[in-house]
Amino acid sequence: MFDVAIIGAGVVGGMIARKLTACDMKVCILEKESDVAEGATKANSAIIHAGFDAKAGTLKALLNKRGSDMMQDVCKELGVSYKRNGSMVLGFSNDDEKKLREIMENGEKNGINGLEIISRERIVELEPNIADGVTCALYAPTGAIVCPYELTLATIGNAMDNGAELMLDFKVERIEKTDVGFEILSDEGTMVDAKIVVNAAGLYSDEIADLAQCKSFSVHPRKGEYILLDKEAGMTVSHTLFTVPTSMGKGILVSPTVDGNLILGPTAVDMTDKENKDTERDGLDRIIAESARMVKSADIRQSITSFCGLRAVGDTGDFIIDMPSKGFVNVAGIESPGLSSAPAIAEYVAELLENNGFTLGVKVDFKGEREPMKGFSELSYEEKNEIIKKDPAYGRVVCRCENITEGEILRAIRTNPKPRDLDGVKRRTRAQMGRCQGGFCSPYITELLSKELGIPMEQVEKTGKDSYILSGRTKEVVENA
Repeated sequence: MFDVAIIGAGVVGGMIARKLTACDMKVCILEKESDVAEGATKANSAIIHAGFDAKAGTLKALLNKRGSDMMQDVCKELGVSYKRNGSMVLGFSNDDEKKLREIMENGEKNGINGLEIISRERIVELEPNIADGVTCALYAPTGAIVCPYELTLATIGNAMDNGAELMLDFKVERIEKTDVGFEILSDEGTMVDAKIVVNAAGLYSDEIADLAQCKSFSVHPRKGEYILLDKEAGMTVSHTLFTVPTSMGKGILVSPTVDGNLILGPTAVDMTDKENKDTERDGLDRIIAESARMVKSADIRQSITSFCGLRAVGDTGDFIIDMPSKGFVNVAGIESPGLSSAPAIAEYVAELLENNGFTLGVKVDFKGEREPMKGFSELSYEEKNEIIKKDPAYGRVVCRCENITEGEILRAIRTNPKPRDLDGVKRRTRAQMGRCQGGFCSPYITELLSKELGIPMEQVEKTGKDSYILSGRTKEVVENA
């Protein structure tokens, strides 16, 4: 029996798993998809919000501030990219300036330091490419950027290295209360017993709560579309730029990424379909138009991909973190600033368990640090040559766009949590994430996965769920014709 079963392998579920593993608990993570970070975690703005926007007195405000304060140290421990680049909320009129002052006052109530309203002259000093219509901005020096799926992979990998178990393709079908905890049954008949269940299932957290007869809330998807530009556009801005937020969210942003690209978006459209991740012309046109109001030179011709994420919007207006039944913890409605708050949410859940009579210990041999998965391309020639002497696979470049080597890909395939498909390799190494989007390197990566997983190339998937990219060998097709 496990001490804790965490349903959902996103950034929040991963942070909770790592925290409870450090508390010497036997942890399993149950995920319905074929890999971790497959929900909102892989398709969001990748921003660590300073914390000025969340309404003072809410859980969002409390945990955003705490999570933002923790994030740099967490990323350092896990070998994850983090950059404190600062953020600006742009104003275009006197009315906007009044709203910015209200937001600043709210941020000061939340304990956010360094906030200031700055003039156009100061904005231009910081961002020379700012658009002509911008007149003022709220400047927050503590805003930062990360890679959310890199963070999640490192967090769950660290939890696994400390004893946590990850079960993929585990779609929860039934939850039964027992005398000692809970029985969790998958759609394929796999049973897991746990004393505690943490429901971190994102968009499906209301459905999971319903299975446990603990539903007191509902969650609906809010669609957000993005456009990602090539690294040639990555220096267009250095700060994260927002427009004045609305009830639907923080608006369209223009931001660099930790990997050197430029990201534009998201839109915000309330939906009912929890699986619809289609991008639409109207949404992309709106992103292009709104980003042009903010900066002068975001060249949309540098676009290399567009994508859509679904935010889990709860009906309470705040994060939902509670224990409605002994041992069953809801962690739901974790929309923005969920990524920023994730380490603090894990702390909050641990405290909630302790306050409800569960004993949390200390794992004396817990290893909280993890070696970075990226960085070979950033080494000096001398350092690279030393590594290549030890392992010639590092001398064979597979992904030309991102300069990712065979050695890096093999290391990723062999490191927890291990990828089982092409997109899994992409998120771990950035191979296939460049300008050609895998056009050159995906056949080679397919071959590497085939050898490492011990399966035919025809059985290698793009992103789980029978997403095969090869139907057979050409000679066999000809012979059987």
